[in-house]
Amino acid sequence: MSLGSQNSTQYSLCPPGRRRTRSRTTDIAAAIPFRRDLEFSYGVPDTLSPLIRRVIADNPGPFTFHGTGTYIVGRGEVAVIDAGPDLEGHVAALKRALEGETVSHLLVTHTHLDHSPAVRHLKEASGAKTYGFGPHGGGAGGEVEAGADRDFVPDVRLGDGDVIEGAGWTLEALHTPGHTSNHLCFALHEENALFSGDHVMGWSTTVVSPPDGNMADYMASLARLGGRPESVFWPTHGPAIEAPGEFIAALIAHREAREAQISACLEGGFTRIPDMVRRMYADVDPVLHGAAGRSVLAHLIHMVRTGSAACAGEPDGASEFTPPGN
Repeated sequence: MSLGSQNSTQYSLCPPGRRRTRSRTTDIAAAIPFRRDLEFSYGVPDTLSPLIRRVIADNPGPFTFHGTGTYIVGRGEVAVIDAGPDLEGHVAALKRALEGETVSHLLVTHTHLDHSPAVRHLKEASGAKTYGFGPHGGGAGGEVEAGADRDFVPDVRLGDGDVIEGAGWTLEALHTPGHTSNHLCFALHEENALFSGDHVMGWSTTVVSPPDGNMADYMASLARLGGRPESVFWPTHGPAIEAPGEFIAALIAHREAREAQISACLEGGFTRIPDMVRRMYADVDPVLHGAAGRSVLAHLIHMVRTGSAACAGEPDGASEFTPPGN
């Protein structure tokens, strides 16, 4: 997750209960209709629809909002999406919620430590196979969230368009790289719903952190999801996203505005990422400047490759950037 805006005002990411601060420097950012209201109790399964239940892990923080939401799909014979962090209390809560049911599939949207590690405990308890796009991609470094789960390797690798079926439910895997190279979303055909992982979240924008995160891929995946027919998205963090097409259009506009803001920094002589971050995120909690810097780098890599910015050599966090043609 990253820095999000609401009503044309930027807010810092913060754990629930902490004050959010306004930024005077982000009035160019497009308004995104975030929703942060969510009623729940940790470890208690909530029924969200006839086929969907959710158990939220007690791992709140600046990148997880209230915590990781693990989804249980189906009744009797079920799939579990994003078993979550390796927390004893969360694993115990999931096992209680699944008592008397058969777990047929353990699905993972991507390999961050708040999403995939607990899957091994459910695999041991149920004997179900794990499903994902593949192990964590990219190189080391640049991890500003919980970090990468480099131990997870799926038993079954899913490609784009692969379909998983159970008793009364059908899930279609959609490869949506950008946040990570191995990110999957899952479309639930019977309810015209989509589990959007961290790619689209209703409470915040998404961290895109190189080398595994890629802004061009992220924007392409956003555009793809924006054309999907589903009427509701269920992200792994935060509440449901209704009218997802309109929401995604606002996310795309926000990213385009961010690149315009970076271009203005370059024209103003701010050529290094730390200087840009201090200017662009002046009123944001400095603890989040690392995440902001990674997203700015992802934008700049994209801008260099599309000719909207320039630098000597391959762009990285230490590069000096200039307007194109300089």
